[in-house]
Amino acid sequence: MYKQPDTLGFLIGDVQRLMRRQFQQQLEGSCLTLAQARVLVHIARSEGIRQVDLAERLDIQPITLARQLDQMADNGLVERRNDPHDRRAYQLFLTAEAEPYLGKIKQASEVVHQHAIGELGEAGTRALCDALKTLRDNLSNY
Repeated sequence: MYKQPDTLGFLIGDVQRLMRRQFQQQLEGSCLTLAQARVLVHIARSEGIRQVDLAERLDIQPITLARQLDQMADNGLVERRNDPHDRRAYQLFLTAEAEPYLGKIKQASEVVHQHAIGELGEAGTRALCDALKTLRDNLSNY
């Protein structure tokens, strides 16, 4: 029987799935879901991002993001502000209450990162990241 060799796409998919699973395990006991953690991190990286732009960046439907943001706003983690350039749009900002959650996310990320990297080392990790950035850039410009 022919055995299909590992391909880049399958390997990246497997690594992503396993890292997400471990990350979710690290968040156990927190009120955050993996999806909400992703939202918080992206808002922290780009405060003031428009809601529609964040949905595109996360590759989710705007209504799905709106539901997540409703819950996160109810929990006091994010706030929507009117976009001064487009009265139909909202910009997203973190509240002070989000800071401890970002700390938990960072801690969980570091644990997963250390498990994933294992014995790869600093040089190997840097080379892997550089290669993945090249792949991302190649696909973004396609």
